Amino acid sequence: MSKLVLASNNAKKAAELSSLLAPLGLEVISQAEFQVPEAGEPYATFVENAIAKARHASQHTGLPALADDSGLCVLALGGAPGVHSARFAGEPKSDLRNNELLLSRLAGEQDRRAYFYCMAVLMRHPEDPRPLVADGEWHGEILEAPRGENGFGYDPLFYLPDLEQTAAELDAALKNTLSHRGAAMRHMLDRLRVHPLE
Repeated sequence: MSKLVLASNNAKKAAELSSLLAPLGLEVISQAEFQVPEAGEPYATFVENAIAKARHASQHTGLPALADDSGLCVLALGGAPGVHSARFAGEPKSDLRNNELLLSRLAGEQDRRAYFYCMAVLMRHPEDPRPLVADGEWHGEILEAPRGENGFGYDPLFYLPDLEQTAAELDAALKNTLSHRGAAMRHMLDRLRVHPLE
C-alpha cells in the first residue's frame, strides 16, 4: 500500500480525503503524525499555495504529498475571501469570526451567490517538475444566518438551493459527493489512474 502524506493538520479534512482516496489503496497519513509544521500560504492564488504546501510536506517526510488550497469565493465581494478564507478575520484562525465578518460584509446585499473552490496538488517528491493538479467547484449562496451542525468553516452559511440545505446540514457521505473537495479529489483520482505513484 503506497503511503501519501496529507499536507494538512486539519483532522476533519484528513478524514474526508482518506475516504475519498481509499479506492486507490493509498494510505493517507496526516503531516501532523510527522510533526511537520504548517507551511506558509503567502501567495495570491490557490494553485501556488497548494504547490507550496505539498512541496513543504514532501521535503519534511520524504513521501509523496497531497495538498489542497480551498476557499470561498463570493461574487459580490469580488471573489473574497478567496485564498484568505481561513484567516479572513485575522489571526488566530476562527470559523466563528470569519462567518461573522462575511455576514457583516454582505449586510444588505441582494446578490449572495458564492462558490467553494478547491485546488489539489500531488507532488511525488519535493522537486517534482510535473505535479498532478486537479480542481473542483461547488456553487451555492450565502444565508443571512448559520444553519447546521456538521462540517466546518463556512459550511453553516453555504446554502444549496436545490437541496434546501446548507453544507453543514448534509451528512458526510453526501457532502463528499457534492463538494468542491470531492470534485477535486475525483479529478485527482482520474489523474492518478493515468499517472500512478509507482
